[in-house]
Amino acid sequence: MRWESQTMSADEVAPAKPALLPLAGLLRSVQTPEFAGITFHEVTAKSVLNRVPPTSSMPFSWTINPFRGCSHACVYCFARKTHSYLDLDTGLDFDAQLVVKVNAAEVLARELRRPSWAREHVALGTNTDPYQRAEGRYRLMPGIISALADSGTPFSILTKGTLLARDLPLLKAAAQSVTVGMGISLALVDPVLAEAIEPGTPAPKARLALISRLREAGLPCGVMAMPILPWLTDGDESLDRLFGELAAAGATGVSAGPLHLRPGSREWFMQWLAAHHPHLVGKYEGLYRGGSYASKEYRDWLSGRIRVFRKKHGLTAGAGFFRNLSPDGQQAPATLPAAAAPVQASLF
Repeated sequence: MRWESQTMSADEVAPAKPALLPLAGLLRSVQTPEFAGITFHEVTAKSVLNRVPPTSSMPFSWTINPFRGCSHACVYCFARKTHSYLDLDTGLDFDAQLVVKVNAAEVLARELRRPSWAREHVALGTNTDPYQRAEGRYRLMPGIISALADSGTPFSILTKGTLLARDLPLLKAAAQSVTVGMGISLALVDPVLAEAIEPGTPAPKARLALISRLREAGLPCGVMAMPILPWLTDGDESLDRLFGELAAAGATGVSAGPLHLRPGSREWFMQWLAAHHPHLVGKYEGLYRGGSYASKEYRDWLSGRIRVFRKKHGLTAGAGFFRNLSPDGQQAPATLPAAAAPVQASLF
């Protein structure tokens, strides 16, 4: 496994929970003091390339997710629902019962060698974050990046993880042979609010510094400023500060939009809201009474405010880190369409 520097005691290696029986390829379940409260379920995957349904509006055709679940523990994460497919809950289990595809790089290299592989764009970080903290132990991304670059496959990465800086030399080298899109997820710069709602992520200041490092390395860096939180981060002062700091860091473009509350994340977020901002519960229930999306009136209003502050700070509309290349080498539009907005979480 990839815990070479960690001596595991008998208490630190436990059998998998019965709830994980549907999970194929389970090797072992690992707990370690370095990641207190988190269990890693190490699996061998048969495939890691995931085909995006043709009916999807996403501007890419394939994804890779080395992990299922995410220690970033973002309260609003839309990917929480996926944990229910493992008979795990979408709240604490999503944050603390993590599935790791320990052979991801090897399987990917084999898949990319297939004669049928057309070298279509591959997106990472569209479901759970490939640079969450455990990547420091498992080191899956260097092999994944190398496999993609060696095969001539364009790819993009969306992350909140500053661990990405470790792989900057590898990413710079990859960009010499394939199109590489880099995106940072950062929608709020108030460290107190970030600690409350994104408790496992690097601080906003650290992610701003990462944007600058990517730009200094000669790589473009778009930002997904999602989700903007109604009555918490949608005020003029908050938006002005956000876009100002993103511009100062060197962001090459920004996509921004409001919170989405899908089943699985909605319940967890509303529980958090009731505990931290109970006076807003009724307002959110009214704003999202139509489903996962805020009312059209609110979305139109917020879009107008975003345009104002994006223009004020000279930022390009659209994160622009998706580079969906067709087999003939023609680049598709990089701007994320409005219908694809739920890719916000990676976030993740």
